[in-house]
Amino acid sequence: MQIGVDLGGSHVGVGIVSENGKIVVKKEQDLIIKDKNEQEIKQYIEDVIIYNISDVLRTVGSPMCLIEKIGIASPGKVRDNVIKEIFNLNIKEFALAKDLEEHYGVPVTARNDAKCAGIAEKQYGALKDYSDAVFLCLGTGIGGATFYNGNLVEPKRSEGSEYGHMIINKNGNLCKCGNKGCFETYCSMKAFKTSVIESFNLNENVESKELLQFVLDNLENEKMNEIIDNYIDNLVLGISNIVNIIEPEVICLGGGFVYFKEVLYSKLLNKIDEAQYTFNVPKLVLGKLNNDAGMIGAVCL
Repeated sequence: MQIGVDLGGSHVGVGIVSENGKIVVKKEQDLIIKDKNEQEIKQYIEDVIIYNISDVLRTVGSPMCLIEKIGIASPGKVRDNVIKEIFNLNIKEFALAKDLEEHYGVPVTARNDAKCAGIAEKQYGALKDYSDAVFLCLGTGIGGATFYNGNLVEPKRSEGSEYGHMIINKNGNLCKCGNKGCFETYCSMKAFKTSVIESFNLNENVESKELLQFVLDNLENEKMNEIIDNYIDNLVLGISNIVNIIEPEVICLGGGFVYFKEVLYSKLLNKIDEAQYTFNVPKLVLGKLNNDAGMIGAVCL
């Protein structure tokens, strides 16, 4: 039995993943980390994961002894099976894989969540028929995975493909990484949602489903169109930089972007065709595995 863990900036997902990449059952829980220090956050995350692993096992009536391996998809920097840093959770040097391995007595691996999602899309989803590809996960931040000749590009020093921290405006918005003008400060879904919420004085805790409906209901609003156009312009700029360097056959967009496809996807396709930044426009496709991609890819290692 394989357990996939998707550690996000605001939630944890845990699922049993079949040998053919299907989710048998999964559980999700929001993370509440306000007023917790770094060590408390780490312990809290471990407790949430252990509780939800027990919960999915109870759901299918399986004992813990049937767990064969656990895979963790984590945001931030992951190296040598250690989570080196998660900017959005303000934690560093998190040996989560080692702690869970000691707890369960089975192999536990950790990898960057965008790499996991990209691996899943390459093996089971939108990228399976392509050789040279880029996966862009547009969520709380922007993560990426790069494939050449069907293989994930894995640099020796770190995991690479940190497309979210490509600078597209040297005097731009301050990023949590410490730099200014990072791609993700303009084109993460968090950035898009924040622009809408602040421009229309919405409740900052509005759920994504409600926010999407609000956007759809206000597509004739000039201010809304300006927000969308600015977002798409910056997204095209970032994608064009990637294309000029990597020259992929296809770029797959995943993460929260997929849920806002009614608003953003067709505009992106139109704009990228008009852009002067790129030499060869690749196919732009949407991820097929949605929020399950990280969980699935975590056990494909």
